[in-house]
Amino acid sequence: MLSGLSSSSYPLTLSRSQPLRYVVFFYLYVMQGLPAGFALTALTNYLTASDVNPAAIGSFTAIVGLPWAFQFVWGPVIDRYQRSAMGRRKPWVVGAQFMAFLASLGILYVRDPAMQIGTLAWFFFGHSLFAAIQDASVDAMAITVISENERGRVNAFMRAGFLIGTGVGAAVFSQLLHTYGFFTAALTQSLCLLTLTLLTFFIRERPEDRLLPSFSHQAQATIQPLHLQRSAQPDPTFRWLFTELFKGLFTKRSLFLFGSIVAAYVSISLFLRAYNYHLIQKLGWADTSVSLLTGTYGMIVATVVALTGGFVADRIGPRRLLIIMLGLVAVYLLAFNSLSNFWIHQEMAQTGLVALYFMDPSISVAAMPILMTLCRKGVEGSQFTTYMAFINLSDIAGSFLTGHALSYFQAPTIGLFAGGLATIAMLVALYTLNYYRTAR
Repeated sequence: MLSGLSSSSYPLTLSRSQPLRYVVFFYLYVMQGLPAGFALTALTNYLTASDVNPAAIGSFTAIVGLPWAFQFVWGPVIDRYQRSAMGRRKPWVVGAQFMAFLASLGILYVRDPAMQIGTLAWFFFGHSLFAAIQDASVDAMAITVISENERGRVNAFMRAGFLIGTGVGAAVFSQLLHTYGFFTAALTQSLCLLTLTLLTFFIRERPEDRLLPSFSHQAQATIQPLHLQRSAQPDPTFRWLFTELFKGLFTKRSLFLFGSIVAAYVSISLFLRAYNYHLIQKLGWADTSVSLLTGTYGMIVATVVALTGGFVADRIGPRRLLIIMLGLVAVYLLAFNSLSNFWIHQEMAQTGLVALYFMDPSISVAAMPILMTLCRKGVEGSQFTTYMAFINLSDIAGSFLTGHALSYFQAPTIGLFAGGLATIAMLVALYTLNYYRTAR
């Protein structure tokens, strides 16, 4: 019955509705942000307040984020197997979302997060495994559905969705943890994932796609990428995919430009984890206060920056915007950590924490359209997923390194190092973009 709906009149079709694209990619990233806010902000702050060793918390965040670092494995598989009556990417998206929901139910078996941190980490690892596949599928869908002239704006909505999801996950789940307990918080997360999965089921990529799978040969025939139509091949081979993927990744422009973007993300992650620890353990803040401020004012600032930055990126160009934003990140980290003696003043500390959430979206709205442009035809999903995997790895690496560095250094020292790293990232990006612009 569902599959019999008129394809010409079906309203929830991505390729035919620009507003729908904004809405769908927004909530798909909200779906990714909720568990991230719960695990990496609400829970890590809760564990910090419970006097769990910083190195153990660093290891927890590394285990939770590990599947995202190997996300690139799924890109070629998704690009290889994309013939379905339900669409090229949708079966991967919905299937991964449902498996992530099932995996999240395992978290309900944990009774005391502080005493079962290892078990908790591996249950979240299972959820992250399928969430990473979902993310890779969504990114592949975005590249094939979104036209180049609207990538900045749609990427802004995608990043805003993730940031809002993260903010809600941090603020709401922090309160649930302390008011109703861990089980209620974990159950709420699972129900949110299930609801959004059911919503995705009713979305079509193209008018000719079906809502239900079909195993007949005729129904499975879908429109293939242009390079496959010309060569009359039903699907690309893994050899071709990996050859094209390595060509795209290992050009000098890709290596230098993407390397600078990764370095910037590492710098943000380094200071974020160190500063949260400093607020709770050194300045005596309640973990709920840190999580709530992060999930309210921090989320609002980040969302405004993401949405505004997307329109600015389409207006002045993502290359110019990237240099401006990298410069702002470097100035913030160096200046704010140089004023660490004033962190004892609550207004100063609050302003610094909220401003810190300006950093990630300011880089993302400029970097994502640039990375999409670097992707080679035919392996867009694989190449962009690889980029995102290393960006995710940068956050994991920053969290892990900070957890161990805090045993030897104070937060301001780590922050100054992060500022220096961001400065190098800006200079490398500036050189690379100028060089290849003049080389043309």
